[in-house]
Order: sequence, then structure tokens, then C-alpha cells
Amino acid sequence: MSETSVSLLDRLRLQPDEAAWRRLVDLYTPLIRGWLRRQGLPDPVADDVVQEVLTVVVRRLAEFRHSERTGAFRCWLRTITVNCLRDHWRAQRGRARATGHSDFLRVLEQLEDPDSGLSRLWDEEHDRHVTRQLLELIRPRFEDSTWRAFQRVALDGVPPEQVAAEMGMTVNAVFIAKSRVLHLLRQEGAGLID
Repeated sequence: MSETSVSLLDRLRLQPDEAAWRRLVDLYTPLIRGWLRRQGLPDPVADDVVQEVLTVVVRRLAEFRHSERTGAFRCWLRTITVNCLRDHWRAQRGRARATGHSDFLRVLEQLEDPDSGLSRLWDEEHDRHVTRQLLELIRPRFEDSTWRAFQRVALDGVPPEQVAAEMGMTVNAVFIAKSRVLHLLRQEGAGLID
């Protein structure tokens, strides 16, 4: 992956390449699949819907406009997922194969409503998942001491003064480590997490 500050979404729109598409697919497949399984879809159905969702994302990403709206991409992705689920449900309605629990339509309606508890849960899961994946992605770019200082302060919630004492660093060095990691995390997550 390049060191460019252009976000993944911008790279995919401006100069799409196989590595960027692979990264998007790797980033979102587990999130969407896990969510669909928790909604009661059997694995083969969930896998089919994941493929449908990602196909639409690939086909329509050039049309997506973030417009600095908080949560724009995850909302767009949620809408695509709802539409793919609805299409899948309609296609399966006349067949014997089940596509999930009996409240399937109610779930779709809740997902469409950005103020519903289910939509808020989607948003929270999305942001946690993407943040975890991006942290794993950027981890190799930092020295161990920088990463440990960041992790202790930002993830573990340990006061910077305590981390500085533990690691034999100055408090300023701890703040700099945290700042460097967060800066790269924001760059990589631009448009994906708000």
C-alpha cells in the first residue's frame, strides 16, 4: 500500500487498482457477513448477499459523494445492504429455502430508518470494525515504542504521565507518538469513519 494521504475511497474513484479494491473487499466482507449472520441469515445466504452488496459498491462507487456528511459512506453501504437483502428476499419468497427469521421485513425497515436502534448498532459496529482493521493495517509503519505509547494512552486509557514513566519517555514524546498514529489513522480512515 502506498503512503499517500488520499483516502481509500478517493483512490478507488481517482486511480482504482486491484490492491485498493482488494483492501475494500477485505475490509468490508467480514463486517457485512457477520452482521447478516447475526440477523439470522444462514451462511450460504449471507455469503450470497455479501457478494451482491460488494458488487453494487464496486459498480456504483464512482457515483458516491461524501459531501462531508458524517457517516455518509456507512449510511450508503447500509442502504445498499438493505436493498440487496430486499432483492434477495423477493427472489426467494416463492422458494422453499428460508432467508432468515420471520421479522425479516421489520429488520429491513429498521435498517432503512437512520434513527432506529438497529441502524445505530450498524453504525457503531461499522466504526469499531473499520477502526480495528485500519489499526492493524498501519501498525507496521511505527516503531514498537511509538505504537506501545499510543496503545497505552489512546486504547488503554492510561494517563500520559504514567505511560511516560513506564516507558522511560517524556510526556511530550508520548503525546507525539499518540498524535502520529492518530494522524495516519485519520488519513487511512478518511471517508470511512467519521
